[in-house]
Amino acid sequence: MPVVPFDQALPHRIVIASDLHAARQVEEQVLRLTEAKGYSKECAFAIRLSLEEALVNAHRHGNRCDAAKKITVSFRIDRRRAVIRVSDEGSGFDPCCVPDPTCPERICLPNGRGIMLMRSYLDEVTYSPRGNEVQLVKERC
Repeated sequence: MPVVPFDQALPHRIVIASDLHAARQVEEQVLRLTEAKGYSKECAFAIRLSLEEALVNAHRHGNRCDAAKKITVSFRIDRRRAVIRVSDEGSGFDPCCVPDPTCPERICLPNGRGIMLMRSYLDEVTYSPRGNEVQLVKERC
């Protein structure tokens, strides 16, 4: 069960075109808020890396690089934790079916490590039942 259930709204919500330039602007806004709340540089790095991976996945895999589709980023950042959701307009996926990027036949591939990185740097990474929304949680450090 996620720290914040998916049916509980988060206070900030930004809808952007499925475009990586627009995604970077959202990243900057979220990171300014983490800085204002006193998050360490290490914590901010973990949030930036994970948010970037989630946004790239939403754009490339969820929306299939279709600029007519939207990406929604919702978040709550307080002095205790950052909770960020990224959703796309794709059909979703089952995160259990994603191949292990560390297995010998995949280790040399230049992609496929986003989910692993998010899980390594964050305290919680959960997906909605449909699989087109990810919730990222980082406790303040």
